[in-house]
Amino acid sequence: MKTFAAPIVCIGGLNIDRKLRLLAQALPGSSNPCEAHESPGGVVRNVAENLARLGLPVALVAAVGDDAGGRMLLEQAAGVGIDTRAVIRLRRHASDSYTAVLAPDGSLALGLAAMPLVESLNPWALAASQALRAGASLVVADGNLPTDAWPLLLAEARDSGVPLVCVAVSEAKMERLPEQLAGLHLLLLNAGELACVAPEPLQALAALHARGVARVLVSQGAAGLLLSEPGRAPRHWPAPAVDVVDVTGAGDALSAGVCAALLRDAADFDAAARLGLALAALTLQTEDSVHPELNPSFLEDR
Repeated sequence: MKTFAAPIVCIGGLNIDRKLRLLAQALPGSSNPCEAHESPGGVVRNVAENLARLGLPVALVAAVGDDAGGRMLLEQAAGVGIDTRAVIRLRRHASDSYTAVLAPDGSLALGLAAMPLVESLNPWALAASQALRAGASLVVADGNLPTDAWPLLLAEARDSGVPLVCVAVSEAKMERLPEQLAGLHLLLLNAGELACVAPEPLQALAALHARGVARVLVSQGAAGLLLSEPGRAPRHWPAPAVDVVDVTGAGDALSAGVCAALLRDAADFDAAARLGLALAALTLQTEDSVHPELNPSFLEDR
């Protein structure tokens, strides 16, 4: 397998993930029995861990508090091989958290994000890691970032030629993306997030391209992936059929697989879609946000 000296720089959410899985259908306004699980989380952090477990060099730009949760997040990231030297440590703050309430079948019933620290990743804070991004092979940023961070990252991408990938995180945070997106190599989102741009998919894709997005990759769940590029008919890839254990983290795994393939060839979106779908399928079959047995052989076999 080809090795890479330049890192993939991942910028965005780093938080505690809490999963509460209901043992029966929820009864509103009442106490509901559930199973609880806690682990490191955050969209771009999950992407970074997947990439690190694949044996790829990854650096993380994020923010944590000086609490026990923050120390756990940094120790776990370093333990799987993520470079955390650019993570900002904020004194007298609790680390960000995301709580997923899952239905008995593993589908997401409710997501609760308490993530004020990611707001600190403004242009002033990101200036400290500019050299890291300039030497990167790929920059991946998630939709948790504040709106004023994007003009800086987009300008860097246009000036440096380092591909910039945006991973959307939720419908609620789609409004954080600025109107002008020239310099964005790829936007990864799902059908719900796409609908926040315009109600009709083709209209939404055209609107994103008009804003400067070079390519849009839409996750359609079990229906697979759709890639849109200006001047070309959309391309589709079906998703592998798997027995779903838990959907949490599958979208992040998809994004990581896409990014791992783009590291090999930034123009090969067929390979990117196939690797992303394969990694998402693997993650759907575990209760963990990142498959604990993922290793470099996953790439070597493909």
